Formats: sequence, C-alpha cells, structure tokens
Amino acid sequence: MSKRALFFHGGWHVHEPEQSAALFADLLRAEGLDVELAPTLDCLLDGERLHSFDLIVPVWTMGEITPEQEGNLCQAVRQGAGLGGWHGGAGDAFRVSSEYQFMVGGQFVAHPGKIKEFEVEIVDRASEITRGLSDFQVRTEQYYMHVDPSNHLLAATTMSGDLSGCDWVRGTVMPMAWTRRYGQGRIFYASWGHGIADFDVPEAREIVRRGLLWAAR
Repeated sequence: MSKRALFFHGGWHVHEPEQSAALFADLLRAEGLDVELAPTLDCLLDGERLHSFDLIVPVWTMGEITPEQEGNLCQAVRQGAGLGGWHGGAGDAFRVSSEYQFMVGGQFVAHPGKIKEFEVEIVDRASEITRGLSDFQVRTEQYYMHVDPSNHLLAATTMSGDLSGCDWVRGTVMPMAWTRRYGQGRIFYASWGHGIADFDVPEAREIVRRGLLWAAR
C-alpha cells in the first residue's frame, strides 16, 4: 500500500503556499506516495482521518488554528504521522499555538536584512537527508528563530551581511534545517523557501524532498 501524505496550504500569500505545496506534492508522487492537497484548515477537524496519513505538511504562514484543529494535528503526529515543512509555512504558522511550535522545534522571530544572498552550511554530512550534498548559496530571508535545543541539526547559517540594524546578532550561527521527534512522529524542517524560486537551487530543493520522505513513517 502506498504511503499517504497530506499538504494543507494557505495563509500569507507572499510565500506562494499553493505553488510550493504543488511542487513538493509532485516530487513525492514521483516517489510513489499518494498525496492530497487541502486549501483549508478544515482538513484538521477529522482526527481519525488524520491518523491515516504517513506524512502531514503544513504550508500555512501565520493564520490561526483552533484548539480542536491543533489537538488533532498534534495527536496524529505524536502517534506516528510524520510532519515536514519549510520557511514560514511551517516555522511561522499559528503564532499563538505553543504546542504546535513545540512540535516543529522552532519559531520564526525575525529576518534581519530580509531578502539577501547567504551561505547554508551542511552540518551533518552523514545524514541520509544531506549525504553527498555541498554547502550552497541561497537568496532568500535569513531566518532568525527561537530553536529547540533537542533538535538534530542538519544545516546552519551565520548571520551576516545587511542585518537591518540588528548588529548584535552578527556572527550568530543559526540553525536552518533539523530533524526531531515528537512522540512517535518524525519532524523535518528547513527555514529557506520564502518563494518557490528558492527551490531552483538544487540543494535547497533536494534537502526538503529527502526530509519529507524521511519524515513519512
């Protein structure tokens, strides 16, 4: 039986949620997954159905989630569904929902300098998610995040360049991609992906593709 993945997309339109969800849905379909795309948070109201998915991918910057929706989602992941995502679609979703943030392992708080070019350094070169890939350059928002210290770090960046006056963070090594556990569920997150063009960088696209596959139980 094919593994099943659910993408729910929406929220802040600047992050191109529909387009980026469609990109990775197609990449997962090419790996044999049965993928469903949902343009509404109503898909989180059926807790029993959520348990039928091997992977859940939030692509929903900001917005609000009800306690029932959050509870169903978190319970499905705690009991074994994987969760994977990128940029604000997963790391700046539902800002007032602390349990959701605990599950993801980090939360966006700033992007000093906004869109700029910078280097992403592969930290764990032995992981199946990063193996064989080199450090790479991206032009996107260099996310500054509050990050769970229990995460397993895959890639990082050093805060540099234009910092919009936030010079006190210059030189800070900031996690950019990680894995973690939440109950029985596998979590993958990468902080690049402001728009679909970020994934024109082969390494940026491949790490997310592999990370989503790793997270699928």
